[in-house]
Amino acid sequence: MRESIDRLLHNLGQTMVGKQAAIRLVLVALFSGGHALLEDVPGVGKTLLAKSLARSIDGQFQRIQCTPDLLPADVTGTNIWNPRSGEFEFLPGPVFTHVLLADEINRATPRTQSALLEVMEEQQVTIDGVSRHVPSPFFVIATQNPVEYQGTFPLPEAQMDRFALALSLGYPSEAEELQMLQRLQTGITIDSLKPCLTLAEMAELRRLCMAVRVESHLQQYMLDLVRATRQQEDVILGVSPRGTVALHRAVQAYAFLEGRNYAIPDDVKFLAPPVLAHRLIVSGGQKAAAVVDRLLRSVAIP
Repeated sequence: MRESIDRLLHNLGQTMVGKQAAIRLVLVALFSGGHALLEDVPGVGKTLLAKSLARSIDGQFQRIQCTPDLLPADVTGTNIWNPRSGEFEFLPGPVFTHVLLADEINRATPRTQSALLEVMEEQQVTIDGVSRHVPSPFFVIATQNPVEYQGTFPLPEAQMDRFALALSLGYPSEAEELQMLQRLQTGITIDSLKPCLTLAEMAELRRLCMAVRVESHLQQYMLDLVRATRQQEDVILGVSPRGTVALHRAVQAYAFLEGRNYAIPDDVKFLAPPVLAHRLIVSGGQKAAAVVDRLLRSVAIP
């Protein structure tokens, strides 16, 4: 399946200039069965990445522009009365898709944010006592602006914990931005992008990721890192067991992307900041990423 990975990376590279490390992290979230949170300023390609990914895996794409007046039913769907049949009929919401972009998720109210909790964890929504499964694979890419806080509602800990990784695309380099302008002449757009994987192949890639071998000493290393976050004086809330599982699955997916059927300590070191930092609540003005970096230097590999 190495050729499938190469085709996918090449396909995404036709619309995305640079940002290979960030793209691979998003693919880690997708292959591990998790979701990705992009904390970035507007205009750096978050929507383009989500659309390109959906087209590349031949999946459906839906976008939710989160605003304070967005209701939970606008996300999950609702039952509406059909006067012809004399019955209520279910009108699916945008979560019934393969790739969902929740743009500026922190502008939605806590009530609406919570509408995503069930579907992100269990791939189903329950309305009026009836549970309905969303298509598989189901992948959420949520965005929020780390600079603008006016009129926003910070994501609660339970919501943050649903995201396998949190990362930033960042601004392009000067050479990459010039390449973006030069590509305007080529005519390659998101509409011209062709699928390079089927949904069945995507499911097989996920299965292969879960088969990547993680030795017991490496599992102990991940466990030591996670448990250390719960013992720091400047950490109010450490990483949950869900975070431990997310780190394990992300390590498997990253090793698979690197062409290996086994994980190594460097995989854990590379993934620990994007997988663990957003799950921490720290005190004293500390940065969560700095806490994770400190633990990576102090926690020994068994």
